Amino acid sequence: MALKFSSRVADAIRQHGTETYPNECCGALIGNDGIVHRAVALPNKTEEGPRRRFLVRPQDYREAEQTASDSGVELLGFYHSHPDHPARPSEYDLNHAWPFFSYVIVSVRDGVPGDMTSWRLLDDRSTFTEEDLLETIEASRKI
Repeated sequence: MALKFSSRVADAIRQHGTETYPNECCGALIGNDGIVHRAVALPNKTEEGPRRRFLVRPQDYREAEQTASDSGVELLGFYHSHPDHPARPSEYDLNHAWPFFSYVIVSVRDGVPGDMTSWRLLDDRSTFTEEDLLETIEASRKI
């Protein structure tokens, strides 16, 4: 499976990671049929310290789903940054993910965004598998 988005969406994710550095950013991926039309920044409300963790509050999750629904699309997953760490899921990410979403991770080193990857949790929740991340130059549907 592949997740696709425009350079505009990819740039928004990278910019969010840069703005929140050295803390983790997080946001929602909204679109349909594996195509992300919009990245929606969400507040990182973790009580464990935003430098190493992120938390999407239930109300923010509901609002992201509502935003998608109001636009006639769906919530495809979430993104977050890994400050000064690789764009690979952590054990914490594994323990807090759902199998039906895509999870985009952008590595931000010294405030500069780098690698970006996408992952899906296996149905048995044992591990993530990397999915292709296709960045296109054409504009995505405006929502």
